[in-house]
Amino acid sequence: MRGQLTYPEISSQAEALAAAWKQLDVQVDWLNKYIGNPSYDEVVFIGSGSSYYQALTMAVTFRKWTGRVATAYPSSEIFLFRDQTVAANRKILLVGVSRSGESTEVILALKSVAHLSNWDTCGITCYEDCTMAQISECLISPLGKEKSTVMTKSLASMTFLMQAAIAKVSGEQQWVDEMEAVLEQDEAVVREADALVKPFIEGKDFKKFVYLGMGAYGGLAMEACLKLKEMSYVWTESYGTMEFRHGPKSIVEPGTIVCLLLSQTARAYELKVAQEMKDYGAEVILIAAIAGEDTAFADLVIEVGLAQVSDEARSVLYLPAAQYLGYYTAYGLGLNPDEPRNLTQVVQI
Repeated sequence: MRGQLTYPEISSQAEALAAAWKQLDVQVDWLNKYIGNPSYDEVVFIGSGSSYYQALTMAVTFRKWTGRVATAYPSSEIFLFRDQTVAANRKILLVGVSRSGESTEVILALKSVAHLSNWDTCGITCYEDCTMAQISECLISPLGKEKSTVMTKSLASMTFLMQAAIAKVSGEQQWVDEMEAVLEQDEAVVREADALVKPFIEGKDFKKFVYLGMGAYGGLAMEACLKLKEMSYVWTESYGTMEFRHGPKSIVEPGTIVCLLLSQTARAYELKVAQEMKDYGAEVILIAAIAGEDTAFADLVIEVGLAQVSDEARSVLYLPAAQYLGYYTAYGLGLNPDEPRNLTQVVQI
């Protein structure tokens, strides 16, 4: 049966988030030793593919909530171009991000700095006994494990877990409260995304799909783009929302869907971009905290709620809709999301 792995994994992510929240009490020493340790000049999050895209959101959250320096890079940049990527003579914490903990590139990156006295390493994964956990202490998402090739609940749970960890070490109760509110909201958001995306996609014959996002949602737009490509083989692109106006918008025409992961911080500016794309003939999907008169032009608005919390905290609430868009597009094309072409769950060199 098509989608028998992927669909339940998308749909059960709220349970995985709840387990991740409890895990923080189990691994409080990890929090204090690594991301809560103020001795590091820079925290560098690395991953490959989806793991890199969530690393971008992790770094944004760390910078905003702690006021400390954090960056995110593809794993290969560290073991192949470390001197061009990270400034020398700084105390660095390198955080590997990998669902399986077996990705060749993240393992090579962590091992490549093991001999450097000013670098420490750690990781976040879903598998306690993986190679990454054997060479670096890891934060574990207990229910993030997946049978499907495409990352869905694993990505949501790891993103939430790291953001919640950052909230815990930030010293600001506001961020902890916001992550708890997200946890309580997630199950309803998953159900609503499923109910809205399925009928919207059914019967659609689109030529192009574009995802837009900024801030904490820049990496998530790239991840949403990847989900659609992996599951349905539809050509899609992602851009920073404002950057899309500087040339790339020339691709927009009737038959294009533009999906905007709408922030509250830049809401007015981003909606101007979306309205412009609508005027060019695109169908517009908005994933937003809340709908309003300013979103009435869109063809579909998916509300995730919690407009009162930060854009960073709401990040994982944007993922279910993006994942269901990939799933239902693939299903409508007669494809099996469980068996994406040319892909394996673990990428090794």
